[in-house]
Amino acid sequence: MSEHNHDDSCGCGHEHMYDSITLSLDDGTDLQCVVLDIFTVNDKDYIALQPIEGEEDDNVFLYRFIQEDEDDEPQLLNIEDDDEFEAVADAFEEMLDAQEYDEMFDDEFEEIDDLDDNY
Repeated sequence: MSEHNHDDSCGCGHEHMYDSITLSLDDGTDLQCVVLDIFTVNDKDYIALQPIEGEEDDNVFLYRFIQEDEDDEPQLLNIEDDDEFEAVADAFEEMLDAQEYDEMFDDEFEEIDDLDDNY
């Protein structure tokens, strides 16, 4: 999984290697999604998915993630409990905030390095 959230045409110069998964929706259509992260909340694993394209591409889907071992097909379960969903959504938001914070300082250090190179 890439640590950057870009698509192939972003022009950032990084290679983009994403894990992806196809969701089968209730209406019978399939939706190709990028795996943003798999993370743990209260000793359970969850997965954050973002559609690659389409009208839902601004959404992030959160599911309970179960995979016994690497050879097994993963299971995605809906999060039915509102309190559980809120805890998972909060944990995902905190990860995004931490990533943005880290990227902000990475950018500042790159600017300082660029200034040092000019002197």
